[in-house]
Amino acid sequence: MWSLGCTAARAGDPEQAPAENAQARVRPGIAVLLADSLHLVRNRRIGLVTNQAGVDAQGVSNVERLRAAGVQLVALFSPEHGFRGMADPGALVASSKDSATGLPIYSLYGRTSAPTDEMLAGIEIMVVDLQDAGARYYTYLATTIEVMRAAARRGLPVVMLDRPNPIGGLVQGNVLDPAFISSVGSLAIPMRHGMTLAELARLAASDLHIAGSLVVVPADGWRRSLAMDETGLPFVPPSPNLRSVESLFHYPGLCLFEGTNLSVGRGSDAPFEQIGAPWLDTGAVLSAVRSAGLPGVRFNAAEFTPRRPGDAKFADVAVRGIRLQVTDRSTYDPTTTAVYLLSAVKSAHRESFSWIQAHFDRLAGGSTLRKQIEAGSAPANIIRGWQEGLRQFRMRREPALIYSEP
Repeated sequence: MWSLGCTAARAGDPEQAPAENAQARVRPGIAVLLADSLHLVRNRRIGLVTNQAGVDAQGVSNVERLRAAGVQLVALFSPEHGFRGMADPGALVASSKDSATGLPIYSLYGRTSAPTDEMLAGIEIMVVDLQDAGARYYTYLATTIEVMRAAARRGLPVVMLDRPNPIGGLVQGNVLDPAFISSVGSLAIPMRHGMTLAELARLAASDLHIAGSLVVVPADGWRRSLAMDETGLPFVPPSPNLRSVESLFHYPGLCLFEGTNLSVGRGSDAPFEQIGAPWLDTGAVLSAVRSAGLPGVRFNAAEFTPRRPGDAKFADVAVRGIRLQVTDRSTYDPTTTAVYLLSAVKSAHRESFSWIQAHFDRLAGGSTLRKQIEAGSAPANIIRGWQEGLRQFRMRREPALIYSEP
């Protein structure tokens, strides 16, 4: 059996909500733990899964805060991009030692994706403090699931120090086909799931039948209407190519272009805010997507030059592109926008455009979207076909939710 503990009982309480247009004061799980739930880890040997984004409201690292509070950290574990968040996407990261503390840093994105018995030796509790990106493709959920499974096998509790979903609580996109489970889609959830990492962990425990103890320390004061830059918390890029809150809002849609022969701007000044290729007819594509009247987003022609090592596509080649800008977060749907863009690019470039088929299908949660675009299906019809899956997902996730609406 797995269990849930919500140690901050008033997390998300509407009575604690800030006045309209005022910046909220949200406390991340690490602050809540240290303020009133330290008993969960006191006098226990702790393994901490985290990276550079694991900071408090003042930007102080969780490692420093926990050690100052007398918590006995014995090992650190890092997800994709490494403990410092500097490794390139997909690059395997070796285990190492933290120069500041002397603690071992075990990579969970290298020779193994799961903590081994050797790594867990002497640990009594696993603590997870990771900042998710709000999109299905982000691999930190897969890492969390592997930690939960490994901890369950050894009878170790897992304590989740939760953080806000940085792009709020809207639910958009298609729901992944379980036959396409992978590290970039580890649960049957939508492209934009509207959940925090701890809520996803609760859903994973139920969906995947993970035995063990899961205790959640919520982010106090967060509501689903709040994006990261409305919480009062510092924005720390969760990975090298998600450098701004703006890029995070586009990521649930534009990440699909990673499975095509277009660049998503890696190695440029605005990764995941633009797409491009040397052969792109920006005029034709812009005409098509602008005529669709998609809400909450503006499209502009752009030119950019991807640089190595950030982007292997068109590295050091000037490309023609389209830059996206969010104009209304409450109405913008990046997943719908991506379908219209994919359809427009495919229509305008039947010879030049191509899929990286297996990767696209992993990201898209199945082969259906690719086949629909290949067949020339209208974007509106494609998106209409997602609605029943989204309805069922909202029902399925309800027991896992912690925070208030909106």
